[in-house]
Amino acid sequence: MAAQPESSYVEVDGLRLHYLDWGGTSEVPALAFHGFALNCHSWDEVARALSGRVRVRAFDQRGHGLSDRAPKLEDYTRDHMVSDIEGIVSALHLSQPVVIGHSMGGMNSMTFAARHPEKVRALVLVDVGPEVSVDGASEVANFVAGPYELESLDAWVEHTHRYYPWRSKERIRERLAVSLRPTEDGKLAKQYDARFREGFGGVVRGRDKLWDVARSLRCPTLLVHGGASPVLPRALAEKFARAVKDMRLVSIPGAGHSVAGDKPEEFIQAVGAFLDEVL
Repeated sequence: MAAQPESSYVEVDGLRLHYLDWGGTSEVPALAFHGFALNCHSWDEVARALSGRVRVRAFDQRGHGLSDRAPKLEDYTRDHMVSDIEGIVSALHLSQPVVIGHSMGGMNSMTFAARHPEKVRALVLVDVGPEVSVDGASEVANFVAGPYELESLDAWVEHTHRYYPWRSKERIRERLAVSLRPTEDGKLAKQYDARFREGFGGVVRGRDKLWDVARSLRCPTLLVHGGASPVLPRALAEKFARAVKDMRLVSIPGAGHSVAGDKPEEFIQAVGAFLDEVL
């Protein structure tokens, strides 16, 4: 049986941020950041396979998973989360990590790379761009606005599969088993700040516009697109790729928005080939 990742914390700006350290022999650090309302387990299916090339540390961003909740709802902004990445790099004494980000985590990662080009070795963005489908983003918001707790793991599997049919119930069960928390009345609840349900639809925009951020990228960048994603249509992914000087675009057929969990083998192949090229 493969060794499990080490669960650790780092303190940044007064918040304890949780992460899974997947270890491995590589001296090249990599930081992985999940999407809105998800957690560090977003990378469970792919992190170990990538650990021969990079040492993956997968983080729970503020307000998510086992990381601390911010004191105020207004503290959940892209600028705050980018500052968290800056603090993580400093606290862990990392030299030019590869930064991997999905959806919200991709916006944060992209902004960090644009603001600090000297600190990033390479960037992997997963189904995110300066523009996304309004309808697809609404689907995500509607899912977050749905049940916050249900009576059993089985109930959560059925609920999630109706929303996310690209993934098998078996894989959904594996992910949910480590991504829900028991409540005092014996139910299972989601593992993010409940205040997000008050109308907060993701990370509040940063001080800079995402198209300006995108055009400022200078590091080697891979955009992994879900071929069946409702969030990032292929046309917008191609528009994004054309706007960035050093970007490769890989579209994975049959993958929805959460590409790494939907098609892990194909994701590993695409990211592995990119890392072999740029490292």
